[in-house]
Amino acid sequence: MRQIASEVGVQAGALYNYTPDKQTLLFDLMKEHLDQLLDARKDQPIPDDAMQALEQFTRFHIRFHAARPEAVFIAYMELRNLSPENFAVIEGLRHTYETQLEDILRQGIADGSFAMPDPKITSLAMIAMLTGVNTWFSDAGRLSLPEVETIYWTMVRKSVAV
Repeated sequence: MRQIASEVGVQAGALYNYTPDKQTLLFDLMKEHLDQLLDARKDQPIPDDAMQALEQFTRFHIRFHAARPEAVFIAYMELRNLSPENFAVIEGLRHTYETQLEDILRQGIADGSFAMPDPKITSLAMIAMLTGVNTWFSDAGRLSLPEVETIYWTMVRKSVAV
């Protein structure tokens, strides 16, 4: 809390005017990130074609997360610090998002455009891979974000190809 207070230019005690404790602050940050993710996802038109839907999901995920590296770090790395009740809420929101990708994969299996042994494991692996872009991507790097999206889309597509 002292570090946060220092970053925003207030005394540590002043933070408690805005949040009752560290647990609530962490939970609120994580929930806000996931609520924003799910709201932004709702605004995306979902193509009927599984391959197009998978591409749209891939590019959306990379763009959304690249714009919020700090929130992504907290949302994915601090789960262990949540109380069991708060963990259950955050895991529920994450499951809602992960299920969207899993549903796309199941649709592709059903229509014969995708092949994989386990859509759940595949969706978790894809999300981990896509979220990993945040650990290394820089606007000042040699590739633009659209170029990175295209490279990652190629990897995702090839991982489910029939």
